[in-house]
Amino acid sequence: MPKLIIIRGNSGSGKSVIAKQLQQDLQPRFAKDLGHGTMLVSQDVIRRDILRTKDGPGNPSVQLIKDTATYGLNIGFDVIIEGILVRNVYGTMLRELSALFTETHAYYFDISFEETLRRHHTKPNAHEFGEEEMRRWYVPKDLLSLPDERIFNDHQSQNDIFRSILSDLQDK
Repeated sequence: MPKLIIIRGNSGSGKSVIAKQLQQDLQPRFAKDLGHGTMLVSQDVIRRDILRTKDGPGNPSVQLIKDTATYGLNIGFDVIIEGILVRNVYGTMLRELSALFTETHAYYFDISFEETLRRHHTKPNAHEFGEEEMRRWYVPKDLLSLPDERIFNDHQSQNDIFRSILSDLQDK
């Protein structure tokens, strides 16, 4: 049965890197099963690249993320949704999606502002926005309160987080 994997956190927390690693790691495992794969739904790609819309309540990316994830479910793919995905804009949609999948794994990167800023400076797109924007976007402790939502913090390396998520996915 397809899994829903939700990876959320503030800008610069490392969620995109983990989501891409997960997709790469999960995809080959099922390559022999015709029709089964892993779909990565990135909030940034849908909101900024496809729709070119500002984030906030009522923006069309909420529905497109839901529709894309539902399509993945309908064709039998595991779906990874990744992004800042603030609760007050995306929470209802993410809870609705969770109810559609038989298995949901939700992760929140509870990384301090200082650490997200440090990580941001190592990214190739660091020149696109800076500390002022990141401070404005930063929402601490923005949990969805989904069952078994896991929280990662500054003290866990990206490798530790990746291995922990893989372990969760294999345990069920």
